[in-house]
Amino acid sequence: MEPHEPDLSAVPVTAVLAALADDVRLQIVRALAEGGEAACGSFDFGVSKATRSHHLKVLREAGLTRTRAAGTSRLVRLRRDELNRLYPGLLDAVLTSRPPG
Repeated sequence: MEPHEPDLSAVPVTAVLAALADDVRLQIVRALAEGGEAACGSFDFGVSKATRSHHLKVLREAGLTRTRAAGTSRLVRLRRDELNRLYPGLLDAVLTSRPPG
């Protein structure tokens, strides 16, 4: 069974921004932007498997990622083209900004 992936045009920009507001989810988005498609289990940001799954679900339901099955693995990729078309510059702004410190 394939996971629910909304049509990005049906997702309010506030849902996209809320998904990006979490540090772990932002790290996942940055990793996908830099490395391309990746297995769900390859993200290790100091959180449990259940928490990681939750973050991936939030990103998927906010329209930021696509997930596909490849054998027993689930591969995740960023919906960069769609995001850039609907929200020009948003993803670039989020990816280039770094927290102060």
